[in-house]
Amino acid sequence: MIVDRQGRRFRNLRVSLTAACNYACSYCVPDGKRLVAAQDELSAEAMVRGVAYLIEAAGIERLRITGGEPLVSPKLDHFLREVARLGLQDISLTSNGQLLARKLPLLLECGIKRINVSLDTLDPDAFKRVARGGDLPTVLQGLEEARAAGLKIKINMVPLRGQNHEQVLPLLDYCLERGFELRFIELMRMGHLARDGASFQQQFYGMADLLENVASRYEYIQAAAPVDATALRYEIPGHGFFGVIANESVPFCRTCSRLRLSSTGWLHGCLSSSNRHYVGDLFDKPRHQALPALQRLLMKALADKQDIAFAGGTTIMKIIGG
Repeated sequence: MIVDRQGRRFRNLRVSLTAACNYACSYCVPDGKRLVAAQDELSAEAMVRGVAYLIEAAGIERLRITGGEPLVSPKLDHFLREVARLGLQDISLTSNGQLLARKLPLLLECGIKRINVSLDTLDPDAFKRVARGGDLPTVLQGLEEARAAGLKIKINMVPLRGQNHEQVLPLLDYCLERGFELRFIELMRMGHLARDGASFQQQFYGMADLLENVASRYEYIQAAAPVDATALRYEIPGHGFFGVIANESVPFCRTCSRLRLSSTGWLHGCLSSSNRHYVGDLFDKPRHQALPALQRLLMKALADKQDIAFAGGTTIMKIIGG
């Protein structure tokens, strides 16, 4: 097991199955162009071997499948069926929900019990402005079908001042009525926003504003959360729960247990570091050759983590997942 001086280790692996996405969200890509799959993306077979090696080399316990948008990837079916056999404690998936209804049978077949769906507004016009792709009714229908099938659902919202912050309460009402847990995610200094501080500050809608907004309608109390959780969790007695991933306001770097693998075979130990470590070639090697080299790179990736707080990163979020 690889542990740093703060006692952190990698427990949670996030695999970006593809960089391709059918959205072009304004806080992710500045030019409105949808990201496409990279020419050098790893095959589904290589990524499955990579996950198996990382389970052994790093002690990975939980896997989250991300993108881009994982449901658009032709690798999803094979990858999901194979990693479901690796004995992980939990496998989950983050999606924008546009193809959720279509892919729901596959998720259920592979034993997926929980998903996160990114949804920034219930207003159709605002949805078009922020997502710049897809359509809201299809997403909402997919959520209803997933709910009826018994999936545990969390909704991820990035509130943006002047774009969708007035949707905080409507989205919270929507989630509480359906038993979904809403996660408000503070805007992150990633990609173009790491270089454009003025644009970041103009759009940033932080935890203090969020909680004040919620308090105008509901009374809430803080609830328990796992030690390495990214979200501060709150209970609205008699109604349900919500959370705030307060990356700027209440940093959680001291307890971070996340490791990210890109679709092109790069390990990212920290979103706030420009360092990355290529491991794609190791996934084609036999276990006895791959594991020692992989452990050396994992030590470097763990050392990339910030000690206290996120400082920003130039990597585009959708390339390495949420």
